[in-house]
Amino acid sequence: MVGAFHRHAHNHLCQLDWHPTYIKGAGNTEGEGCEHVFSASNELAQSMRHATQFHRYQVIEEHFAFWNEDKYEALTHFIQNHYREAVDSVRRLGTELTVLKTALNLTDDDFPQFIAEERTYLNSLKHPPPQDMVRICYVQVLDDLEEKRAQWSTAWGAANGALSGVIEGDFNAMAAAINQARIQVELAYAKLQNAEALTAHLQGQLGLESHWEIGGEEYNCYKEEAMLGKYHEALGELEHLVVMRLFELSKLAMSGTGK
Repeated sequence: MVGAFHRHAHNHLCQLDWHPTYIKGAGNTEGEGCEHVFSASNELAQSMRHATQFHRYQVIEEHFAFWNEDKYEALTHFIQNHYREAVDSVRRLGTELTVLKTALNLTDDDFPQFIAEERTYLNSLKHPPPQDMVRICYVQVLDDLEEKRAQWSTAWGAANGALSGVIEGDFNAMAAAINQARIQVELAYAKLQNAEALTAHLQGQLGLESHWEIGGEEYNCYKEEAMLGKYHEALGELEHLVVMRLFELSKLAMSGTGK
């Protein structure tokens, strides 16, 4: 079983397979109990790192003995509070679920099918077709090629007007302006050549006789796929950072404070 934030910090499919919500008979337990126990016992390392073997065993045994006593003491309150929460959730969410099932024309048999469809979808994301990945990369290269052409054109325009702001007769300033313009043009042209070479390479991999037109049907199709991929990547990174922040607040005993 895994905790509720496991999907954001690690893997959505892992949570779908092992979250207590989807495990028959698992109830509404928190999960990751062993990790909590081991995390608390890690604090012993600093105090007994130079102790003898006997004293290490003694400290570990005492630690888990007190751990059990503390947990048994808190068990009654834990069961009582969670039982009340569970009863309230069943009453409240059961009513809401009935309304949604009626509005969406769903039955209880539809929900396992939704989980199976989500699992199938996530499994399909693990191994995207290589040819589609090349096409998505090709679209990004076409955008980069268009940008490099614009930069080269801008550099040429700047070179043609390089002497417009130089005082007439100041040969040193004229030479410096011409040299700077030459450097910018050569740099822009080198970048353009690299972009054209990469575009030609991908065209060869895809077996294209001519490159796709920007705004064309094939371009728009895989442009959307590229944008969606970047969105999912950014969303996953954001969720990961949120979970890291929550863990940091938890370690500082500041979780739930609105920080």
